[in-house]
Amino acid sequence: MGAGVLFFAISACAQQPADDVGFGGNPPAPPPAPVAPKPVDQRTPVPPEQLSPGAPKTWTQDDGSVVVATGSEGGCSKVHAELLEQNAQQVKIRLVDETPEPAGICTMDLRYPPLAVKLDAPLEQRQVVIEEVDVKVPR
Repeated sequence: MGAGVLFFAISACAQQPADDVGFGGNPPAPPPAPVAPKPVDQRTPVPPEQLSPGAPKTWTQDDGSVVVATGSEGGCSKVHAELLEQNAQQVKIRLVDETPEPAGICTMDLRYPPLAVKLDAPLEQRQVVIEEVDVKVPR
């Protein structure tokens, strides 16, 4: 009898839909594909009055649907951009500089890579708020 109940339980689980994950939810959507910054002649600078104080050099491309900010990294660190929020008034972007911990042997160079984020709609007159954070990541 016990073997029959076990067989029934296993066969019932095997008949669940393939896209069913965990407690009936769907898997999270994959992150958006990275957007490549365009050459200088295909950029439009974001006016200073639309930028948060102290924001790095920032521009738009692709008719305003992509915002690109200049990141800062050096040695072993790598920087990437995250789109935190976008609404009718503003776009919030976080530049994350990740440094491996424990620190190893690193060069003393500085790099300023352009970091792009794709918006749902063109920037137009919205404010661009950029925050920069440094985080330690395991080596």
